[in-house]
Amino acid sequence: MIPVQGYEGRRVAVLGLGRSGLATAAALREGGAEPLVWDDSPEARDKAEAAGFVLHDLTRQNAFEDVALLVVSPGIPHLYPQPNPVIARAMELGVPVDNDIGLFFRSFATKDWDAFDQMPRVICVTGSNGKSTTTALIHHIIEDAGRPVQMAGNIGRGVLDIDPAQDGEVVVLELSSYQTDLARALTPDVAVFTNLSPDHLDRHGGMGGYFAAKRRLFTEGGPDRAVIGVDEGEGRYLANQLGMGAADDRVIRISSGQKLEGFGWAVFARKGFLSEWRRGKQVASIDLRQIAGLPGAHNHQNACAAYAACRTLGLSPKQIEGALASFGGLPHRSQLVGERGGVRFVNDSKATNVDSAAKALQAFPRIRWIAGGLGKDGGIAALAPHLGSVVKAYFIGHSARDFALQVGQTAHEICETMEQAVARAAAEAEPGDVVLLAPAAASFDQYPNFEKRGEDFAANVAAILAG
Repeated sequence: MIPVQGYEGRRVAVLGLGRSGLATAAALREGGAEPLVWDDSPEARDKAEAAGFVLHDLTRQNAFEDVALLVVSPGIPHLYPQPNPVIARAMELGVPVDNDIGLFFRSFATKDWDAFDQMPRVICVTGSNGKSTTTALIHHIIEDAGRPVQMAGNIGRGVLDIDPAQDGEVVVLELSSYQTDLARALTPDVAVFTNLSPDHLDRHGGMGGYFAAKRRLFTEGGPDRAVIGVDEGEGRYLANQLGMGAADDRVIRISSGQKLEGFGWAVFARKGFLSEWRRGKQVASIDLRQIAGLPGAHNHQNACAAYAACRTLGLSPKQIEGALASFGGLPHRSQLVGERGGVRFVNDSKATNVDSAAKALQAFPRIRWIAGGLGKDGGIAALAPHLGSVVKAYFIGHSARDFALQVGQTAHEICETMEQAVARAAAEAEPGDVVLLAPAAASFDQYPNFEKRGEDFAANVAAILAG
């Protein structure tokens, strides 16, 4: 646990008692503060009370009397589409509002570091797609190199729930726009921006607000190194804003598809090969094509981001190449869950929007595509240019019929359930085909989250392979 510094003997309100909220309350208490906790859910309140925390109804008129700070969980709106009433009241009264990320950056460094030979470092990863894979890949590479490392944030543990730093340790954090938007302190040593595509626009008042939330990670604290995906205009803008010119190697540009040779430091992937260029010369090359845990151009971009971040730590290309080869991938993200007779079954349940589904559809040559769920605005019409590799689509869930109307001449079938879709796809698949779950939709019509949806896909695959 990271004890929160700066609030000894003071009352700090905590709104939202999920994983990060409870970890925050515990870290505040460990640091000598008096946490006052609240959640709209009676079940969450009961759990917090059982853990020994003091419930404090933050909806009451005088709830913020003598409160020094309000800490809120990332899922609670603070500005758009409209602020939570508790947060709005705190802001009216001038009570500072923060989140666990801000408290982490204020509290991570301690006097113990004075005795360290090598200062701990923090790498933060943000962007629209690929954050989790990139974060896990960085963690895997560092761990494989034998260095102490922890992973937290939007993946793994809450940031305040990790252990105090060891000498020379690296902490790798995945941060969503919800987390970067509100944090009052953001001071990573290395910051990574993967890419940008429309998502969470209601929470940020549009695309500009969404990008601004991501951009704070780079502009608030000024990382020593910035790894920036430049395949979209926003990434190119951010790299330009941070660098003092093309030769400034504090900015490492990355790309999947573009050749980046005219910069001080760049890492890019083309035709399945990762290349590192520094000051106009190629210094390393890695063949990514046979790495099972990183299929497709989108994962090659993730590999470029992780490679660049690890190079800033002084790891060699050979060390990184070996670790890339042993990376098994993350559950529900281009995850190979089975294979039989030349047919592979791939779980990409995390592909909940059109952009991430498009990347999955470009990763394999012959696809039997399982998609559907609770569709988002616009459905899957934007996927039309990416359906060339789809042999047949099998639609499930609430939006199955709507999706069927948007795929033109692509062969398709409405299956309703995951069980039926997997059975039909497996029965019709031929050697060389990939049965791919890439829903392009939320899961909430049939499942509590994308993880449960992916687990159901994997279970149905396992049953077929065992039959």
